[in-house]
Amino acid sequence: LSQYLHSFPFNYQDTFPHGFALDYNQLKTIQQHHLSTYPFENLSLHYSATHTISLDADALFEKFVTADRGRGGYCMENNAFFGTMLRTMGYDVTSVGARVCNAINGGDGETFGGWSVIFIVSFRCLQETDGSHMVNIVTIADSKYMVDVGFGGNGATAPLPLREDDCIHERIAPSSEMRLARANIKQCTDASQRLWLYQARDTSEAAWQTQYCFTETEFLPADYAMMNFWTSQSRTSIFTQAILMAKMVMRGGEVVGAVTMFNGKVKRKVGDGVEERCCVTEKDRLEVLREWFGVRLTGEEERGIRGLVTELKGDGGT
Repeated sequence: LSQYLHSFPFNYQDTFPHGFALDYNQLKTIQQHHLSTYPFENLSLHYSATHTISLDADALFEKFVTADRGRGGYCMENNAFFGTMLRTMGYDVTSVGARVCNAINGGDGETFGGWSVIFIVSFRCLQETDGSHMVNIVTIADSKYMVDVGFGGNGATAPLPLREDDCIHERIAPSSEMRLARANIKQCTDASQRLWLYQARDTSEAAWQTQYCFTETEFLPADYAMMNFWTSQSRTSIFTQAILMAKMVMRGGEVVGAVTMFNGKVKRKVGDGVEERCCVTEKDRLEVLREWFGVRLTGEEERGIRGLVTELKGDGGT
């Protein structure tokens, strides 16, 4: 735990002089520093010898902390690791599964993907099959909060209370907002079922965009093992067909922007400023990984992408 907290750009013993208060403000501080330190990324499915993802707690700690090479992971890696760190601190954490809204990948904005291959075999399109997600629910006193560090550029940047009061929270300063809503979803045959919907928007004038839905039913390691296997190995999973990355930017103690990557296209958006770059070769992308994301790959990892659909070959990228 000490190694993990020392990875943040502050002295946690000075920041928490009286130990771990296990309150909302401390949880928010740790979540935001995690988001700006450990990226959402699926590099292990492309830049590695095995092209696999492990959810083993020791393997995750080695990857995130011990190796000290700027690595993170995709949703189940990031949230599983973060949940372990929170439990070690003393927080009451429950892990739950989520269904990603198909609008995220250009599909129907009122439908959602499944939790695993068991639930998605009847769907036809790529955007409708990449639906598995994982979030943590943290209980503080009598209040529950949804805490997510694994959804990329559109993810939540602070704990969101599980309350039906339409409370709006700042997501990225100065204008991006987020909230939780409670509603039934179109695919449910039981109209009485109500799920939590995580929603975000870029400005207060924009329409809310649902990102994913979840329940409060606890998921077990065996559930995530199935979800992780399909997400990381299926040839129709976007995670095996594209390189995805996102890392939040913090300044002055608040989240002010994000750096994102989709294959060879990279964007840094902080406030009203936007900087973009297009990588056309592997050399370009490895340079961006180092300079924009702080990720340092080994030689073996760099060679792992050879022959894959995501390899950049100098023709404009994938």
